[in-house]
Amino acid sequence: MTQLEAARKGIVTEEMAYVAEKEGVSPEFVREGVASGRIVIPRNPNHRTLRDFKGIGEGLSVKVNANLGTSYDYVNLEEEVEKARVAIQYGADTIMDLSTGGDLKAIRERILEVATVPLGTVPIYEAEFRAAKRKSFFDMSADELFEVIEEHGRQGVDYITVHVGVTLKNLEVYRNSSRTTGIVSRGGGLLAAWMLHRGEENPLYARFDDLLDIARTYDMTLSLGDGLRPGSLADSTDRAQIAELLTIGELVERARRAGVQAMVEGPGHIPLNEVATNVQIQKKLTGHAPFYILGMLPVDTAAGFDHIAGAIGGALAGWMGADMLCYLTPAEHLGLPTPEHVKEGVIAFKIAAHAADVARGNPRALERNRRMSEARYRLDWEGQFALCLYPEEARRLKEERGSRTKACSMCGPFCPMNLVEAVLRGKARMELQGAPYVHDPVG
Repeated sequence: MTQLEAARKGIVTEEMAYVAEKEGVSPEFVREGVASGRIVIPRNPNHRTLRDFKGIGEGLSVKVNANLGTSYDYVNLEEEVEKARVAIQYGADTIMDLSTGGDLKAIRERILEVATVPLGTVPIYEAEFRAAKRKSFFDMSADELFEVIEEHGRQGVDYITVHVGVTLKNLEVYRNSSRTTGIVSRGGGLLAAWMLHRGEENPLYARFDDLLDIARTYDMTLSLGDGLRPGSLADSTDRAQIAELLTIGELVERARRAGVQAMVEGPGHIPLNEVATNVQIQKKLTGHAPFYILGMLPVDTAAGFDHIAGAIGGALAGWMGADMLCYLTPAEHLGLPTPEHVKEGVIAFKIAAHAADVARGNPRALERNRRMSEARYRLDWEGQFALCLYPEEARRLKEERGSRTKACSMCGPFCPMNLVEAVLRGKARMELQGAPYVHDPVG
């Protein structure tokens, strides 16, 4: 029985109870969300090392995914395992293995071993890889693609990206558009090229019921990918993007009827003034399915710093209702990221997700920020380190350039914290008198 089927029977599973406790909501709230399809809990029972279950969806905290994986040019298994560890250490809620080089099954197995959070994959990459090794990607059969999907489920993958909305009909909409950057989704592009070359329908769409059977068998959450997403601001929110979303919305309903959990992937390159519109359209057209966005990236010109630009768009999108942010790293659009790039990307997007939680009125996020402010006003450094998102970095920076006073070295004896209150209490010393600070903020 899948999480969705259990929820509909009124059963609160171990995973639902765990998510409820972590989120500070009732188990019944989570169960109702899963039953309605507004919350998903990616959880393949074959993923033996998964301990930190995640709920993604409405009424829960905004989540962050970190992508990793080998490429054609760089195949280093140990580095990918290290990326997985780094991503989890710095707070990634899920990770995705997007490997396209080396022994893909062995790479996935190693990453599963260290993945204490849900793991996602994109099976079309492996199907393409196998066919290309034989002769050409265009020789891939539909059966081969479904065999790969089955293998991923058997191995323990918790969710899979499937570009089911790239249909022949929607490709006609795309071909009649005047896009600046065409199709930029790797999986969507591979499928579109295969379909146009062979004159055949997308097998993921044509055999969607077969896909549902596999997903239900392993309780793999379907992440319905946006293969026609915009790859530039010039193409944002165009007809091809919306046509695909309409198809995806219909397939979300079919997945729910089959007892299969589904979330929807979204763009992409979207200017800030269109972020709210994109979130609202997605929620409306998909029955409020959890929205998993790629960025959003509000400028095309931040190469080398796309993690910062994407965090800006991600924070706004999260506030507007997006449920999971796929991180970007400094290497986005430039090359395969290193473990350090992974760290920087996760940190940027965890901050963005936290900012979104605050804007959405998440009680735990608001309380944490209030307590942080109180500790800061008291110059309670240990309290601040305990409450900030990344204590080790905060402590390092404080100690690296410390002050002879209780304050930090930015203000030193001129720290304003509690100064006015100290004056009102008659406890402020407004001259140094040989003391290392002007006033005693905690006296």
